[in-house]
Amino acid sequence: MLRQKDIRLFRGYAVEIAAAALVLLLSLVPMRAAEPAPGVLDGALATVFTVRAADDGARFLGSAFLWGEHGAVAVTNAHVVGKAAEVRLTDAQGREEIGRVIAVDALRDVAVIAVAPGRPGLEPGAAPHLGQAVWALGAPLGLDLSVTDGTVSALARQVDPTAPLRMVQHDAAVNPGSSGGPLVDAEGGLVGMNSRIADGSRTFVGIAYAITAADLDRIVTGLVDETLAPLPKLGLRARAVDRVIAAALGVEPGGLLVDEVEAGGLAEMSGLKAGDILLAVDGKPIAAPGDLPFALEAAQAAESADLVIRRDGAAVLVVMELAPIGEDIGALRDLGEVKKVDSYTLASLGVTLDEEGQVNEITQNSPAARAGLAKGDRILAMNGQEMAGSALETAEITKATLLLVAGPGGATRHVLVDPWGRADGMRAVGGANVLDPAVVVF
Repeated sequence: MLRQKDIRLFRGYAVEIAAAALVLLLSLVPMRAAEPAPGVLDGALATVFTVRAADDGARFLGSAFLWGEHGAVAVTNAHVVGKAAEVRLTDAQGREEIGRVIAVDALRDVAVIAVAPGRPGLEPGAAPHLGQAVWALGAPLGLDLSVTDGTVSALARQVDPTAPLRMVQHDAAVNPGSSGGPLVDAEGGLVGMNSRIADGSRTFVGIAYAITAADLDRIVTGLVDETLAPLPKLGLRARAVDRVIAAALGVEPGGLLVDEVEAGGLAEMSGLKAGDILLAVDGKPIAAPGDLPFALEAAQAAESADLVIRRDGAAVLVVMELAPIGEDIGALRDLGEVKKVDSYTLASLGVTLDEEGQVNEITQNSPAARAGLAKGDRILAMNGQEMAGSALETAEITKATLLLVAGPGGATRHVLVDPWGRADGMRAVGGANVLDPAVVVF
């Protein structure tokens, strides 16, 4: 039986153990970075503008901020100014001025606006790091200028596979209208420019992206000095060769499978064609679609690029002369699942062909239709092998199968028919095909 002295001793040990555990627990909790000194965020907010149309309607467009030591220009997103030649800028004190849009890079989503000089702007701070406290400044939802706080949650996110940019991901609340506003650190240094919300959502979902201050420094300087060349448009659509497509073609995963080559574009002039697999640019492997714009940007100074492609099982060197442009991409969502059986023919998938391999009829709920095959398409090849109409009718589909098809207008694309998996290809909508999210336009 415990004596009173033993009980007191036990309680003393328990208190000491609990205190030690608390100290250990606190040591494991990440400490938030120091809050900004008084006046730091006020000073940063003084560099920020709301952006409105310059006409009498003064439609709200987004946010912008003064750039650099002398503040001779303001910076915002290209999607904020659109095609406007002038915009109305209002600062935190309510002062208005008309700014002239002097340069726009639509692909990198940066625009430069000439403003009245005499006020210092924001300058790049230290390179961001994970867990860093950051503050987003701007005019969300058209409200007065405001500040939200958050944390850097990821570095080097490539959000758009057609753009050579890796963004800072953070969770400071941003909403429509925050675009073009700055992201700053505790010292008021520029971390980046808020540009996107995750997944194209219209409202904040906890993930936002900012173009880094280092990229902005390079882009803004290049736009002002007229030394930044637009990224070349290749005139092709391509998709990553993932494991499913690689298995269908009998190759190793990696590279980009060319879906379509635009008539008169750089890709066609260089000799590329649908069915080619792009493996490398100037010796740099292309493992994912997002690798291509960085390789093209690096090759611009030489005004040409050496492309290694796989065609008919052999590696081929293609020299491409580069010319500038930039385009957008589209998207398509979900498609559904189908019941598994051992094998199919195209006829059993609801596809009726003529002697030339053209689709005369197709059952709209079939796996082939869900994958994107449509009436009027002509099948040119199956799993990389050219096939005539009679061979197509008897061909057995025993695994995910890649079809190269030509649409009624002659445009070619790949359709991945997988009756046992998800139909994630292109789907006929209102008589037209919507772009597959796996396909990227360059």
